[in-house]
Amino acid sequence: MKLDTLWRLGAWLAASLPNRCLLCHLSIPAEHTGLCDTCLASTLYQGPVCLGCGRGLLQESGFCGSCQRADTLAVVAPASYHHGLGSVIAAIKHRQQLAPLDVLCLLLWQRAHRLSLLGLIQLPQVLVPVPLHPKRQRSRGFNQAWLIAAELARYSGLPLDDNLVSRCLDTRPQEGLDGKARRRNLANAFSLNRPCPWQRIALVDDVVTTGATAREIAALFRGSGVAVQVWCLARAEAPGLLSEVLPD
Repeated sequence: MKLDTLWRLGAWLAASLPNRCLLCHLSIPAEHTGLCDTCLASTLYQGPVCLGCGRGLLQESGFCGSCQRADTLAVVAPASYHHGLGSVIAAIKHRQQLAPLDVLCLLLWQRAHRLSLLGLIQLPQVLVPVPLHPKRQRSRGFNQAWLIAAELARYSGLPLDDNLVSRCLDTRPQEGLDGKARRRNLANAFSLNRPCPWQRIALVDDVVTTGATAREIAALFRGSGVAVQVWCLARAEAPGLLSEVLPD
């Protein structure tokens, strides 16, 4: 059986099955996509978090003291990767389970918009998806960061620029590597295709763990006055960090 026939058969089978939440597996209304309201609400941040490290804060203030001193990149995410979304995001990336993508992107845009209204971030002028190496993209068939950026562009009205940054090295996957190994793995992995015409950009990815990818790309803009922030579906902060609530 040909691959395209198998794909169509799989799509037909998925469409014929009852619509169920990917987390609790209970039936959900047809208009919902991938996650029930209860599971979705349980995955979201329940209080303010530091945009730099993901640590819990007593009130919305952007960055904790340590991240303010370190001039850390702002990471905008609606939820913690460890609060249920890990398996959902992994399924988007590795099994092409795209059902929850729409609602997660909407929540990400709502989070960014709220932070801008609070004066904690300045909205970017453009969305830049973190690129895959062409070999990796051919193997996977799509770039999940591009899909996320496209949904965000639809909600926000911001333009999408997918020709600004390229991945020039086919590095090994980041999963399973510690922070130091991630940084070594990504050294010189990205390049700018042309001078950046924007003053504020948002790098878009599915998840941020150590931030090594974002920092490597942000370094390309260092010295040209471009302000970089990161937008992702979930933040994989260090274990236990979110529960260490600190005053601002």
